[in-house]
Amino acid sequence: MRFLIFVGSERDSTPPRPARLGLRVVKAIETRLSASHVDFESVDPLQIDLPPPFKPHFSYARGKAPDQLDELARKISEADGYVMTSPEYNHSMSPTLAHLLNHFGSSLFSYKPSAIVTYSAGQWGGARAAVNMRSFLSELGCLPVSAMIHVPKAQEVFDETGSYLEGIDPGHWDTYLDRTIKQLFWWAEAAKHQRRSGSIKTPEAFTKAPSQRNAPG
Repeated sequence: MRFLIFVGSERDSTPPRPARLGLRVVKAIETRLSASHVDFESVDPLQIDLPPPFKPHFSYARGKAPDQLDELARKISEADGYVMTSPEYNHSMSPTLAHLLNHFGSSLFSYKPSAIVTYSAGQWGGARAAVNMRSFLSELGCLPVSAMIHVPKAQEVFDETGSYLEGIDPGHWDTYLDRTIKQLFWWAEAAKHQRRSGSIKTPEAFTKAPSQRNAPG
């Protein structure tokens, strides 16, 4: 199976300190995925040049979308599941993550699971952002698994490489992270089997315009 980990922030400045706190969390998730011997790749919005003004990938004529959008669309389509990481902004998910994901229609994400991972430099671990992310990801088509990961004071848990800092109990945290990751694997395997079997005819996903979601007139 193959998974994409979305880095939920492009903020690379201080304050807050340390800069790009989310990368520590992403690298910790990468370590747990590596231990499970699955294929994965992290998607960093700082490495993707999204051209203004906003225009979704599916709005371009065939062959006319920017190369980076085409490449990411292919990776999303080929993935079996997703890990969505985000800090909390005004009790909501990262605007950077929402902006990036909104470039792609649900047809690329549909019938695949996702895992929600939030973090903060403070005590709440981004938990309120996770509430917002549940509805967002469900509408996108990649239903989030029930177990979530919240990392409060992430700078006191992980170093720059995603390794645990001195004084942190690795067994406690590995068990916590793996609970969500194992749920993601279970649902990803089940969904992949169903997609391949063709035993259930799935309706067409939203691919062109928001009016496709409307009830018949």
